[in-house]
Amino acid sequence: MAIIIKSPQEIALMRQAGRIVALTLKSLIEEIRPGMKTRELDIIAAHELARQGASSSFKGYRGFPANLCVSVNDEVVHGIPGDRVLREGDIVSLDIGAIFEGFQGDAALSVGVGEIGPRAKALLAATEAALSAGIARARDGARLGDISAAIQLEAESAGCSVVREYTGHGIGRNLHEEPQIPNFGQPGQGPLLQRGMTFALEPMVNAGGWRTKLGDNKWTVLTADGSLSAHFEHTIAIADSEPEVLTSL
Repeated sequence: MAIIIKSPQEIALMRQAGRIVALTLKSLIEEIRPGMKTRELDIIAAHELARQGASSSFKGYRGFPANLCVSVNDEVVHGIPGDRVLREGDIVSLDIGAIFEGFQGDAALSVGVGEIGPRAKALLAATEAALSAGIARARDGARLGDISAAIQLEAESAGCSVVREYTGHGIGRNLHEEPQIPNFGQPGQGPLLQRGMTFALEPMVNAGGWRTKLGDNKWTVLTADGSLSAHFEHTIAIADSEPEVLTSL
């Protein structure tokens, strides 16, 4: 399937969806605290999306039961909010998508609950840096593999590993469009990037090995070795020079 090139009008609507995602994430990190249940975060997300005239990209998608994904400690992605109580020292990954006037925005970040340990801090920093490195390579005329290689190099240079079974993706009218964007690879490989392409880049980085396993609920992905995991994501558009991050404030 060909990669879809978006018009300026379509990117403008994606920019609005992305801002809604960013504002919702901002509200969530302002509220997160020890002692709260993860389902409380889902309630906040639903309220914020509705307040801004958007709906969740995730709720009902392939049967997913919540408005956002809340993944804690060794949970990589797709954690389902519920009765789990957050504790001091946990790290929490929040992943949310919004639909606004038929277009999608998707972003994620990982934060500490209260005071976290040095290894957790280093993991969060490495994962966010890996996302920034990938975004920096997302330029007209580059190759998709340049993004993947930059993410891998940044994460592995910090002594971490990138998850290989789950990837970033194209995004637009649909939450998942072509192409898949691995968080590892070789520079100079893959499709040529062109102005108007829109992607969700999302390194998932583990403090231990890269392998994962599927939890009992058939949604939540965990590290196979029980190590901590972090997740950062932005929706971006390939522009004339610098890539545009559509999910930043």
